[in-house]
Amino acid sequence: MSDAAPERHRRNAELGLLVLALIVAVGAYALVGLGRDGAVPAGVAAFGLLITGGYVFAHLAVRRFAPGADPIFLPVGALLAGLGFAVIDRLDPERAVAQAGWLLLGLLLFALTLVIIRDHRQLDAFTYTLGFLGLLLLLLPLAPGLGQEIRGARVWIALGPMRFQPAEVAKVLIVVFAASYLAARKELLAVATRRLGPLALPEPRHLGPLLFAWLVSLAVLFFQKDLGSSLLFFGLVVVMLWVATARSAYLIFGGMMFAAGALFAYRAFTHVQDRITVWLHALDPRFIQDEGYQVAQSLFAMATGGIAGTGLGQGRPQDIPDAPTDFVFAAIGEELGLLGTIAVLLLFVLLMARAFRTALTRADDFGQLLAAGLGTILALQTFVIIGGVTRLIPLTGITLPFVSYGGSSLVANFVLLALLVRTSAGPSREEEG
Repeated sequence: MSDAAPERHRRNAELGLLVLALIVAVGAYALVGLGRDGAVPAGVAAFGLLITGGYVFAHLAVRRFAPGADPIFLPVGALLAGLGFAVIDRLDPERAVAQAGWLLLGLLLFALTLVIIRDHRQLDAFTYTLGFLGLLLLLLPLAPGLGQEIRGARVWIALGPMRFQPAEVAKVLIVVFAASYLAARKELLAVATRRLGPLALPEPRHLGPLLFAWLVSLAVLFFQKDLGSSLLFFGLVVVMLWVATARSAYLIFGGMMFAAGALFAYRAFTHVQDRITVWLHALDPRFIQDEGYQVAQSLFAMATGGIAGTGLGQGRPQDIPDAPTDFVFAAIGEELGLLGTIAVLLLFVLLMARAFRTALTRADDFGQLLAAGLGTILALQTFVIIGGVTRLIPLTGITLPFVSYGGSSLVANFVLLALLVRTSAGPSREEEG
């Protein structure tokens, strides 16, 4: 078998899975129209042609510039985005039109990322530049005249009529920075020179990255009042430190620092106290018509959906405030039921599993940590938002990757997906061995 044969097989498998994902996406859009209006939407053919063209373009970019890449990433992203579009159209057709435009832009940037970055190791040369840009974007909403505070959180940037969340781009840059920084220093960070009971600890000065991440996350929480980004950023750094060093001390100290930060936030900020109160008492009659209304409605919606759901277009997910953004998972639970939510969760698990599989097979430390970091940020974001919607943890205002309405999130996640594709196409241990 020639060297090109496995690559052709992967790309053909990707194309077949992509066709299946597009059939499901267009079918879900048609079912929304049937359930809501009793007729297939007039624009179903145009929508089908539009997204088919976008995904074929993205597939051709992978086939041309990353032929050895994992064939799972793009089809799973397409299926999640297609299902998200159908649910957003069910809830708010005007937002669905905007989401379609963001989807096409995301696919364009997906392809451009593969064209510009021919080898993931190119990024390893820009450690501090990307880290500085990531930190700048994370804190940019604090700039006077640029940042906007919406619903108590200062996470938006306004440029004329457009608004976007720079933290969505920042998370990708911070993953790249952390992977490069830790790849160069993993041996120093892993060396244990002190003991604290059963824990083997590195030199105190090597705990600097953890302390810096903690301080930045507190700054995001204190000044921007953005609990979601603060949790994601700190959790990412802790997990990547653990992956790089295999030292449980980083997880334990990270957990202790998180607990200290959470206690400080609870005592200092009324909006954090409100989130905790709603989490604990969402169905209490004192809160159900006020602070707990969103969470209560999402729980009622998922309970109404039961096992198989009410059917696309036939429930009342529009009664959930912010359903297209923060509570899209609850809308899926009502109309597609437990089976639909499990399917969505399994798609995310598949994405994360393939990301970590890529990390295990890369030949270079940077590629291993990059793939692990990208998989971790997807895992954390998915857990935080679904955990909040289902009341497993307090709710934070972040989006469900690929599914929720939001141009910043959708575009940034397709760039993240492109980096996973690029990393999976790099040299593996077997190839270099």
